[in-house]
Amino acid sequence: MAEGRKTAIIIGAGPAGLTAAYHLLKMGVACPTVLEESPFIGGISRTAVYHGNRIDMGGHRFFSKNKEVMDLWKSLMPVQGAPSKDDRLLGQTLGFEKGGPDPEKTDRVLLLRNRISRICFLRRFYDYPLSLKSQTFLNMGLFRTMKAGIGYLASVCHKRKEWSLEDLFINRFGKTLYQMFFEGYTEKIWGVHPSKISPDWGAQRVKGISLSKAVFSALMRPFRRGVHRGETSLIESYLYPKKGAGQMWEIMAEEIRKLGGEIVLNARVCGLTVSADGCVSQVAYQQGDRMESRSGNYFFSSMPIVDLIAAMGKTVPENVRRVASALPYRDFISVGLLVKRLGLVNGTKIKTLNGLVPDSWIYINERDVQVGRLQIFNNWSPYLMADFENTVLLGGEYFCDEGDRLWNMDDASFIDFAVRELEKIGILNGADVLDAVRFKIKKAYPAYFGSYAEFDVVRSYLDSFSNLYCIGRNGQHRYNNMDHSMLTAIEAVRVLCSGGTKESVWSVNTEAEYHELSKNA
Repeated sequence: MAEGRKTAIIIGAGPAGLTAAYHLLKMGVACPTVLEESPFIGGISRTAVYHGNRIDMGGHRFFSKNKEVMDLWKSLMPVQGAPSKDDRLLGQTLGFEKGGPDPEKTDRVLLLRNRISRICFLRRFYDYPLSLKSQTFLNMGLFRTMKAGIGYLASVCHKRKEWSLEDLFINRFGKTLYQMFFEGYTEKIWGVHPSKISPDWGAQRVKGISLSKAVFSALMRPFRRGVHRGETSLIESYLYPKKGAGQMWEIMAEEIRKLGGEIVLNARVCGLTVSADGCVSQVAYQQGDRMESRSGNYFFSSMPIVDLIAAMGKTVPENVRRVASALPYRDFISVGLLVKRLGLVNGTKIKTLNGLVPDSWIYINERDVQVGRLQIFNNWSPYLMADFENTVLLGGEYFCDEGDRLWNMDDASFIDFAVRELEKIGILNGADVLDAVRFKIKKAYPAYFGSYAEFDVVRSYLDSFSNLYCIGRNGQHRYNNMDHSMLTAIEAVRVLCSGGTKESVWSVNTEAEYHELSKNA
């Protein structure tokens, strides 16, 4: 590091923290040290390796309407220019990048993938988002279809005041479709009925999406080409790293180290020192049995706000401490299952290997099981599996609270429970399971109920520290997509350089138009 150069301490090595470090180095602003509590890079976007198979902690499509984010991803990992393993086996092309790398010859490559997601409801499959295909109406039946149509027309004629997430969904889709496809699944995610949840989460996740948009998308589909048009939930293809979502962040971490940055793993931040001039001056962290500390000029935090405020100690005002300590989170369990085959039949017209269903993930909207979503990793990348042609790799996702019944199950019991649930809804046969593993992720989803209604009290306090920037999903207690988390980091570095206000950092993903509808597209 050059003498006199400023230093930055970044808490968290997920997409937001790493993006902040990368931009600080590329712009020559400061030399960063990233402190990561876990032994892994990528946060909840990491990819675990188990017995030669790679398992994402959650599904992460690499698609954004923000050109800056797309360009950053492509600068680290260029888009494929030749067929991947499954492309070759199926004899298909998706419009590869001219001059791009061959996935069969190099690992540092983004694959272009078909986006297919469906909802499993009453043992039938529906497109996600809901489409106006004949199969949708056949699945619903005449009575439900008529009831849904009347409910939607009623929602068009009479809009509710959006006091809750329930109000928002009913305004977008009508009461019948809300009850069929959103009510139960939302409660499964959060453990709280949608009528008790702030509409903020829905405003971010379904911004610009409604039944009318689904109609428009169906009408315009023949005229659209490529991955750069449409709502986030309506895109038809996306980019994905050859070796899993975590590969992107592992590569970014390598670049940060090459540029002179430092990444310290197994470093749990447990203290922040605040100086008399209203700045953060130092962080303390535990690494193994040792306590260490680092001083810096600038501080970026992507750690959960409840932990950040706790680390600030007794100097925090009582009302701030009260609100922060009660901020709700939802924890997450993923069970990886390697199986011989699925019990599902590919009833679509999409060509797949061995008749596998084409979905990248399936939303499980069945009320008699607790599994919330199922990833089919074969459809994300053929390079995630040791034996792509003869096995299927699944990721069953459960939403829970740390310390509850699911969380406290031992691994063997939980895996057996998950297998029995998937058997119950016809996804697989337990006898076909070849291998299994479980992962637990704390504070995966910041929630929008409880003391969240008073969150501005905490935000105002944190903003009072001139050299502290809160970024990312947990750093802002906002259920951002991956690209939005990156944008909070990019904007924070801009504010640091320009001397602007932090309002623009907090404003990422709060506009009337979703970032993925950016005019940059």
